[in-house]
Amino acid sequence: NEDRERAWRASRETKLETIPNCEACAKPSPEEVRGWAQSFDKLMKSPAGRNVFREFLRTEYSEENMLFWLACEELKNECNKHTIDEKARMIYEDYISILSPKEVSLDSRVREVINRKMQEPSSHTFDDAQLQIYTLMHRDSYPRFLNSAIYKSLLQSVSRSSSES
Repeated sequence: NEDRERAWRASRETKLETIPNCEACAKPSPEEVRGWAQSFDKLMKSPAGRNVFREFLRTEYSEENMLFWLACEELKNECNKHTIDEKARMIYEDYISILSPKEVSLDSRVREVINRKMQEPSSHTFDDAQLQIYTLMHRDSYPRFLNSAIYKSLLQSVSRSSSES
């Protein structure tokens, strides 16, 4: 377990250097931030929401769930067969392989489906896995996020700045 944690920390350090800290996005409005508490879909559709949620996931050592979900979204927008193959292999190595320190938690049925689909990857190779991780974040991390200091302080700061203007 210690080895896995050490490997995770090492990969996390390199990952944070190579992945931009945030998606480019405007500062969210108070209405938008309040909307994130109404639905997980609203949170995930908002670039600012994903950034804040990702920050929270990082504190829970589960940022790889968001990174996997984002990588799948990017793959879905790809049309070039060669690029799809390349990205699918990278996603597999980074998040599906049991050797990866960033491995996401998937059930054996979904893993088997992915292993079959990897023979001929498409932009939808990881759809089942992406849905499983989305559901996991929704059920597991999202309720804790709404009660977190990160979310509450953001809510407070946007409410304060909107009442000052």
